[in-house]
Amino acid sequence: MHLSHTGSEPRRFASGLDVRAGLHTGECELLEGKMGGIAVHIGARVASQAQAGEVLVSSTVKDLVAGSGIEFEDRGDVMLKGVPDQWRLYAVRDVPTP
Repeated sequence: MHLSHTGSEPRRFASGLDVRAGLHTGECELLEGKMGGIAVHIGARVASQAQAGEVLVSSTVKDLVAGSGIEFEDRGDVMLKGVPDQWRLYAVRDVPTP
């Protein structure tokens, strides 16, 4: 999926499917042959907050890509089910092309 996108229109695949994604980064665990742990759980919860055609990231991801030219829109603090505290989320608004 090519992520270069501007404006508020949802990203759409040629098939007409609207896709949503959530990104978080952190330490993962291998549990009985499957990836798991709190970072995976947070990533899934971030994705559940995304609207169709939207890519949301945690503040952790936003901070790690500082200086990359990726533009974000602040979505505010949210409570993520099963995760302590509030989490600041950001929508990806523009990704520079190489």
